[in-house]
Amino acid sequence: MPTTIRSAAVIGSGVMGATIAAHLVGSGIPTLLLDIVPTNLLPEEEKAGLSLDHSKVRNRLATQAIAKLKKVNPAPLVSVEFANRITPGNIEDHLSQLSKVDWIIEVVVERLDVKKSLLERIESVWKPGTIVSSNTSGISINEMVEDRSDDFKRHFLGTHFFNPPRYMKLLEIIPGAMTDPEVVSYMTRFCEKQLGKGVVIAKDTPNFIANRIGTYGMMVTLREMLEKGYTVEEVDAVTGPALGRPKSATFRTFDLVGIDTFIHVAQNVCDNVADAEERNIFEIPAIVRDMVARGWTGEKNGQGFYKKIKSASGKEIHALNLQTMEYALSQKVNSASLEASKQAKGAAGKIKALLSTPDRYSDLAWNLLKPVLLYAAEKVGEVADSIVEIDNAMKWGFNWDLGPFELWDAIGLARSVKRMEEEGAAVPDWVKAWLEAGHTGFYKQEEGRVFYVSRGEYKGVESQQEVISLNQLKLQNKIVLSNSGANLIDVGDDVVCLQFQSLNNAIGGDILTMIQKSVDEVRRNYRGLVIANEGKNFCVGANLMLLLMEIQDEEWDEVDNIIALFQNSMMKLKGLDKPVVAAPHRMALGGGVEACLPADQIVFSAETYFGLVEAAVGLVPAGGGLKELARMASDQLPNVDADLQPLINHAFETVGMAKVSTSGYDAKRLGYMRSADTVIMNQDYRIYEAKQAVLRMDQAGYVHPKEEKIRVVGDAGKAVMQLGAYSMRQGGYISDHDQLIADKLAHVLAGGNVPAGSYVTEQYLLDLEREAFLSLCGELKTQQRMQHMLTTGKPLRN
Repeated sequence: MPTTIRSAAVIGSGVMGATIAAHLVGSGIPTLLLDIVPTNLLPEEEKAGLSLDHSKVRNRLATQAIAKLKKVNPAPLVSVEFANRITPGNIEDHLSQLSKVDWIIEVVVERLDVKKSLLERIESVWKPGTIVSSNTSGISINEMVEDRSDDFKRHFLGTHFFNPPRYMKLLEIIPGAMTDPEVVSYMTRFCEKQLGKGVVIAKDTPNFIANRIGTYGMMVTLREMLEKGYTVEEVDAVTGPALGRPKSATFRTFDLVGIDTFIHVAQNVCDNVADAEERNIFEIPAIVRDMVARGWTGEKNGQGFYKKIKSASGKEIHALNLQTMEYALSQKVNSASLEASKQAKGAAGKIKALLSTPDRYSDLAWNLLKPVLLYAAEKVGEVADSIVEIDNAMKWGFNWDLGPFELWDAIGLARSVKRMEEEGAAVPDWVKAWLEAGHTGFYKQEEGRVFYVSRGEYKGVESQQEVISLNQLKLQNKIVLSNSGANLIDVGDDVVCLQFQSLNNAIGGDILTMIQKSVDEVRRNYRGLVIANEGKNFCVGANLMLLLMEIQDEEWDEVDNIIALFQNSMMKLKGLDKPVVAAPHRMALGGGVEACLPADQIVFSAETYFGLVEAAVGLVPAGGGLKELARMASDQLPNVDADLQPLINHAFETVGMAKVSTSGYDAKRLGYMRSADTVIMNQDYRIYEAKQAVLRMDQAGYVHPKEEKIRVVGDAGKAVMQLGAYSMRQGGYISDHDQLIADKLAHVLAGGNVPAGSYVTEQYLLDLEREAFLSLCGELKTQQRMQHMLTTGKPLRN
């Protein structure tokens, strides 16, 4: 077994193989991508005079797959330039190169005979100790290698990535009967740490964990719908967020995955389970097979359970009527139970509200939920060893807010089991025994630790040292300071974490006040500060609604005070003479960016979408964001003769067009990443990594950076940017109001009306920011943009 995986090979350059390769190179692992050799020439190859023996032809499939990675949306690559780290090849000419890599992943067609044949060829060049895995979604791991050597079997396992690999957290690792436990342990650790995955260990059973239970749930839903006459829209209204599941619910998910693909997954269970009753559940209804026969396989063919129709008003969504097999305009579904769920907070609250408000849709929810909970309980020990593996698989693989056992606890285990038995359902013996022993749930929390039922007793959930849970620390009474918008939490080793906790983590006066108090507390009592939270997003920006209310009331002094408080808080944070590390994740926009830039270091998660987006609501950043971009340009080119203009132009374009990074790595392209900043793949580790960065700086003898003046491009540089904006206006690319915003932006970034090459203070640039911001607040069109964003969530171009 390699001491570490430094290189990999993926065999099979289809959608899944190529996107796995993309994820590997994004994780820092150079990858060889192989496929079969084409048997015919393309017209353009014939025109170029190429033959079937030419390397461009022989490597065509892999080369084309790499090229497609740069164009796909959502992007499989965390940075387009990383495509260069994938080397194309073919399995005839380059098979021997497999002996030079540390991990070989098979991602070919889902046929046992094809996989067995390929693995035989791989072993012919295999270097003993190299890890080999299959990305199969359900074929037996043991059957694949039944003819291979014992040594090969010890280094072989299943690694089932969920699609798309970059964005889906789940990775099922499936050991074979002879897989070395050390290989399983190493791969679990490696895939969590290096690839950023949530790993579950699955048994070698049909479809493993997530697809087994998820497909069962979808089959149950289909049957209930057909038997009770529910519509496609009704089912999706119930099986989306109301049940703690994604907005795609059931039938939009069918369409996204591909109905033909779903049939293949379900058929695999049907063909490989012994129990006749279970096999019957996975039998595909004739009506679904009819849809596939018609070519109605989902989004890839333009229609499935839904179809987009062009109309005079734009695009309309039509839903399929399964009784008539005709499409009609999709109808909105309302009911008392659905409204109760919508008003409730949190996944558990929404599900309980849905189930406890009796009506037609509450009945549907229960009739779909009950069999899935019972099925999950029946499969403990068969598909996975623990309920934790099953819960995590469903949360990470199907994006459920709660796993089956967490959900069961949420609705009341004893009460729901009683109802199930009253309705004649067979509850697994181990569940009944657990209740009879006096327990009230599958999970419990004690002293900040989580325990779960395992073999008739509670067992502690293993916590990784590298994962710091702020929620668990709060349960352990580690809160140092707190108000309605933020907490300061002790994360150990004399380091504290500032956690935003407002709605959407939007920055308001409560958070700004806590920032100032946190600085004072850290200065007195701690080694350093981490800025991070566990919200869905790090921070969506400042509290836009509060700001608009003050503007509409013409409370200009109050607006000025808000800006001053924001700027003063950021400057106080920047002036802290202890290490500060920010760890943003997912959306970090506007004020969220400005809360990160004063830090000594930013630890981006790979999925961080970072950008100053104020221009989208008719404003310019005023919390120090423009000042920091000007400083970064000045620091990057300290030589007085170096031309700052290209860097400032880049910042002007980035902010003026409200560009947001597509990943943590992409923040560098947009100019938001400094030399000290880093990116980690697993966002679960971000608080730990930020804490370690604080400790390293402290141990090295942290010295607060001396405040230096900022060199600016001045009035001449401002004219260059304003000319660019004028040209865009003349070309019809932007509106008059866009040009006004751009002129204000240029004025601040350039340092105002000073000579080129002048040095200015930070406070001077902050004053320019505040002046530009206030003047735009008074513009009616800016107020309209703010209102439109709050109402629709989309920018207005007026």
